[in-house]
Amino acid sequence: MKYIGRITLYFIIFFAVASVGCVAVFRYIPVTVTPYKAVQALGAGRSGVDSKWVPLTRISPYLQKAVIATEDNNFLSHRGFDLEAIRAAMQERREGRRKRGASTISQQTAKNVFCAPAGTWLRKGVESWFTVLIEAVWGKQRIMEVYLNVIEVAPGVYGAQSAAERYFGKPASGLSRSEAAMVATVLPAPSRMDLGAPSSYMQRRSSQVVSLMNKLPDPDYSQAR
Repeated sequence: MKYIGRITLYFIIFFAVASVGCVAVFRYIPVTVTPYKAVQALGAGRSGVDSKWVPLTRISPYLQKAVIATEDNNFLSHRGFDLEAIRAAMQERREGRRKRGASTISQQTAKNVFCAPAGTWLRKGVESWFTVLIEAVWGKQRIMEVYLNVIEVAPGVYGAQSAAERYFGKPASGLSRSEAAMVATVLPAPSRMDLGAPSSYMQRRSSQVVSLMNKLPDPDYSQAR
């Protein structure tokens, strides 16, 4: 038992040191390979992964605002976890109502960059650990930059630049308000929604996203906690 305990302790120390080091490195270099991309690239019948890294300065501010409006209203004020959203989601679950999502942009970024695509409690624990780390080491601006480069917008298509080029024939920096809203619309279900042929639901939802965007100020990362 002592031997097993010692091995477990060594593993925990190794994981902690390695994860901090990995987060520190990714603070400065482009995140071009993730577990989700790797699994998709190796999957049967896949023609490859379309992913192009661009800095946040080359991504439309409209898209930044659109994902905050739809995915995480409190992104600039929370510290990785939106406790108010978590409480609301738990209340809905207790009442048997529709389950709302409580995952923040920080949590989604940690999941996409550092976690294997498996819905287990262990993965959630790892995701939470990395959420704390990226909040502490990266800060909000870097988290947004990585998020907009690793999000899946269609099967095999990742990031703002690839989405803008493939579906709108322009760079990510040129996305309009309505185009940014349409991209944000597909994020909850990129395998079921087609940016190339928006459904009536997608068109209605993107109009709602534009209205939500109009109620938010432009992201000011210097004011983030």
